[in-house]
Amino acid sequence: MIYQGDSIRVEFVEQGIADLQFAAAGSVNKFDQKTLQEFSAALTALKNTADLRGVIVTSSKPTFIVGADITEFLTLFADVEQTKKWVAMASRVFDQLEDLPVPSVAAITGFALGGGCEAALACDYRVADTTATIGLPEVKLGLIPGFGGTMRLPRIIGPDNAIECIATGKNNSAADALKVGLVDAVVAPEKLRDAALAMAKQAADGDLNWRAKRQPKLEALKANDTELTMTLVTAKAMIAAQAGKHYPAPHAAIAAIENGARQAREGALAAENEAFVGLTQTDACRAQVGIFLADQLVKGKAKKAAKVATKAINRAAVLGAGIMGGGIAYQSAYKGVPVVMKDIRQAALDLGMKEASKILGKLVEKGRMDHNKMAKVLSSITPTLSDDAVKGVDIVVEAVVENPEVKGKVLAHVESLVSADTIITSNTSTISIDRLAKSLKDPSRFCGMHFFNPVHKMPLVEVIRGKDTSDETVAAVVAYAARMGKTAIVVNDCPGFLVNRVLFPYLAGFAGMVDEGVDFAGIDKVMEKQFGWPMGPAYLSDVVGIDTADHCTVVMSDGFPTRMPRDTNSAVAKMAAAERFGQKNGKGFYNYGVDKKGRPSKEKAPEVYDMLGITGKELGADEIIARCMIPMVNECVRCLEEGIVDSAAECDMALLYGLGFPPFRGGPFRYLETVGYANFVALADKYAHLGEMFQVTDGLRAKAQNGGSYLAG
Repeated sequence: MIYQGDSIRVEFVEQGIADLQFAAAGSVNKFDQKTLQEFSAALTALKNTADLRGVIVTSSKPTFIVGADITEFLTLFADVEQTKKWVAMASRVFDQLEDLPVPSVAAITGFALGGGCEAALACDYRVADTTATIGLPEVKLGLIPGFGGTMRLPRIIGPDNAIECIATGKNNSAADALKVGLVDAVVAPEKLRDAALAMAKQAADGDLNWRAKRQPKLEALKANDTELTMTLVTAKAMIAAQAGKHYPAPHAAIAAIENGARQAREGALAAENEAFVGLTQTDACRAQVGIFLADQLVKGKAKKAAKVATKAINRAAVLGAGIMGGGIAYQSAYKGVPVVMKDIRQAALDLGMKEASKILGKLVEKGRMDHNKMAKVLSSITPTLSDDAVKGVDIVVEAVVENPEVKGKVLAHVESLVSADTIITSNTSTISIDRLAKSLKDPSRFCGMHFFNPVHKMPLVEVIRGKDTSDETVAAVVAYAARMGKTAIVVNDCPGFLVNRVLFPYLAGFAGMVDEGVDFAGIDKVMEKQFGWPMGPAYLSDVVGIDTADHCTVVMSDGFPTRMPRDTNSAVAKMAAAERFGQKNGKGFYNYGVDKKGRPSKEKAPEVYDMLGITGKELGADEIIARCMIPMVNECVRCLEEGIVDSAAECDMALLYGLGFPPFRGGPFRYLETVGYANFVALADKYAHLGEMFQVTDGLRAKAQNGGSYLAG
């Protein structure tokens, strides 16, 4: 044994050939601080080993190395001097691998991402098996590669391909990696180790010129000035268009590559280190790392639910076809759970099947599915008018019209059809789960399962627990949602649940400004371009449906009469009364149609300005953002303090996945953290006269005074 650590072991496997194997105690290999120290020690031991002729770098697991340990980042990055020392030390460990006095070959299986990819780049040769996925996705965390990726990758695959890989964070399959020269060979999984050994021996025997292979990584980038300039100009324009001003990491990646291009390894690494450290101190980085950690929390809960769920879901039923029902049926069938789609009208069933066929057809058009798979998915959906078809299912998703009386009757009827252990759920977006549960004899097996439209694109499912819902029911539904490829957030019952409850104050803040005569299009522009929402509140109202939004005001005012009273003279109420329902009938705040080329069009509706008495009152961007966001953040705080949602992290993920909250802001609680609790309270107090929605809770005020944080718990 040459070296033995907790996560790395090194030993000779053939005469003169050593295997440096990553074998962490956990489920995956990753570069936490301890593993980096072991990596350095192992490489030092190799450098000092007599009779060494070559090294292969392998994994004991089905995946190579998933990257750095992101759970350490927020603590590590809190001190900029500490961060500088860490990244300088860590990146030089990879130099140790590159500087070994013998050839090195990486044997890549499964994921080689971030630091895992950078370890492979530091080797002289790379062999991947067909399962490999290789990439540098650090920009998705608001960062750039920190272990030499911006220096080595351009010198291995050229600046064009390297910039595309690093600045977009896209992963590469083994086949794609081979095409661009990121790997030297691709083999079947069972042949990976032998192929790596053979390549190491060839290099050691002089049949491969490993020194010549290594040398370009030690020098300045070999690209003429004109080519490099054109590449950088094109890349900067592309990133400016795609990433915009809110995401600094892609811009920094290009700058690091540019600043290091004409320098040898040490200078290029210094440029990368400097850019990396700068990014660690940005709000975007903290937000995006926070998203990753929150997502891991949510997925961990889903995995736990799957393990404890006692009810297996092998066949499902959707009650109510149409667009939503068809979308739910498609998603279940697409992910491998056959589904019965039941309705009382053949036309609705036809519409549901049409919806599923349309989604599948687009996948075929894009080459992401063949006709055989499309046929298989469609055959897994059974449209029916018959009650009998529902009897053998394991779970029912009720998706009929949003009317409590209709839903109650449907739920009671289906309970009489299915077996005693069949789980029953409702896809309601506003109606109390406890109210609907009164229609059932056994409410313990009932909960909400709120999908977001369009179902195949929106990742969130709210699982709403009623007061009688059993833990077993919740676990089974969360597991089913995960199997459908969705992120499930468990919330407790209340008007609007979580997402719609906190959306209403946001839209109410917007409506209040419109009622004062502020131009809705100007508000949209600020909330989209400056705050970063994918749609401003007026446009979002049109997409959701003005009639739906107006209906929500009734539900919310019933639940929170003093904080969210219904105003029949509000902009939304007037629009609904005038049957300006938004996109669904082509007229809302905007008018919708098609342009001369047949593409969808959206134009400000001049008639709305007269209808609502919009005078063109002007507000600054900061005030517009404050009047939209203060009510939303306040309501998120109330939901957490009332126990509607378990954690601030889950609330952040719910709004990211359910509403498209700007990722670079990290969610409402991360946004609150960035603004600062004391600053937020002072700002809210400035607008407190506008109503209870703008007034902070005692808990939030206490945290502002005491330096607390909702994200800490």
